[in-house]
Amino acid sequence: METTVTDFMKSHQVRLENKTIVVGVSGGPDSMALLHILTSNLRERNMKVIAVSIDHQLRGDDSKADVTYVGNMCKQWGIQFVSVRLDVQAYAVEQKIGTQVAARELRYEVFAEQMKKHNAHYLALGHHGDDQIETLVMSLMRAANATSFIGIPFRRPFGSGEIIRPFLCVTKKEIKQYCHKHGINPRLDPSNEDTTYTRNYVRKYIVPKLIEKNNRLHITAGQLNESLLEDEKYIMDKANQAFSESVYLNEEKREGSIDITAVNKFPAPLQRRLYRLTLDYLYNGNLPKNLSYKHEEVFLSIIRPSNQNKVIHFPNHLIMERSYNKVLFYFKNMNEEDTLFCTMIGKIPTEIFLPNGAVLSVTYTDQVSTKDKHTYICSSDQVTFPLYIRTRKQGDRMQYKGLKGSKKIKDIFIDEKIPRLERDRTYVITDSNDEILWLIGLRKGILRSKLNKGKPNILFTYTLNNTFEGENNA
Repeated sequence: METTVTDFMKSHQVRLENKTIVVGVSGGPDSMALLHILTSNLRERNMKVIAVSIDHQLRGDDSKADVTYVGNMCKQWGIQFVSVRLDVQAYAVEQKIGTQVAARELRYEVFAEQMKKHNAHYLALGHHGDDQIETLVMSLMRAANATSFIGIPFRRPFGSGEIIRPFLCVTKKEIKQYCHKHGINPRLDPSNEDTTYTRNYVRKYIVPKLIEKNNRLHITAGQLNESLLEDEKYIMDKANQAFSESVYLNEEKREGSIDITAVNKFPAPLQRRLYRLTLDYLYNGNLPKNLSYKHEEVFLSIIRPSNQNKVIHFPNHLIMERSYNKVLFYFKNMNEEDTLFCTMIGKIPTEIFLPNGAVLSVTYTDQVSTKDKHTYICSSDQVTFPLYIRTRKQGDRMQYKGLKGSKKIKDIFIDEKIPRLERDRTYVITDSNDEILWLIGLRKGILRSKLNKGKPNILFTYTLNNTFEGENNA
């Protein structure tokens, strides 16, 4: 087995000479055999090995005994030993996550700290070929696309260096034989026999049947996984380029938009990965468990050029909205009052700083007209004070030049193809009778008297900072 492992690492361009290696050691056969095989030629290879054993405090005295056993073996073999105790249960409650997830997160935090402390090049873990088969079988049970059908990588960046898994080329049976040959009596975790855990069920009932048909299945699984990883890396490089060309982000607000024309130039594999990259951004890499392939199907359907406007509700209040030639994505504000804004325009001249970062300046002027869609003039003699600036509300209507009667603000937004998200950020100027004088940037109300020079007319100037800019004329 020693030769198999050495050749496997060489084939992946991993050299341990003159390196420092942190080894995660639980006391079980996999990690004990790994620790032994790595340290059998310490002096010859000029290696430094640090064994790190973690007590997750999930199995009482048994987990303490595991750590004690590892410590004693390290003393016997002359290996530097580090032990750490973790309160996994408390962390799981605090973070509202499962016990197994909490244990893994804390465990890898410890590994990263130890690598940094010892300036280690590698973190070596004892995952073996049977684990690879298990992982791919479990991926097959859960995955609905190639992105999710990925097993255990031999190496990946981690902490101050890399994780390596030298035993992916050997089986559990070979590891047990190695332990027996070298007089290693590892600790056994009885929870590994509990088949209520999916992985344990797969390990006990499915993998052995597969190995019966192909006793080199661990090699086949490893080669398949490496091919998948290489293919996925190539496609993801292309997907990241596609993402930069078609997705526009507002990182401060955690929202953005996808250009439908641009994204439809890409093939379906890139579109699917662009969707995943978008979700990773929105959810900060923590995808909700109730996110399914159905969400991906709906996303792929709404970006088709022929599709109509549509709103998709994702987990955790995420909204994806097809709005004309864009897909907008944003998180719904669950407190509706937070999206409403209304303030009185006080003594003139004045400046009002709006929630979207824009500024409304109000002053008197002798001007009688303006063609700028971000300015508006009305006669102070023909309005009822006080004046207000607010966001829209249900049932709003207004009159403007060229229109018989009045029109709903909602219909104006539709005519002008204003995305749903931006409608709640568009302001109106009203008088005390709630008559809309100006739908800012879109429509100017009918002037009820002719403006003449010398009259005390009011000039409103709306200055945009980083707000939405539509191609509309007011």
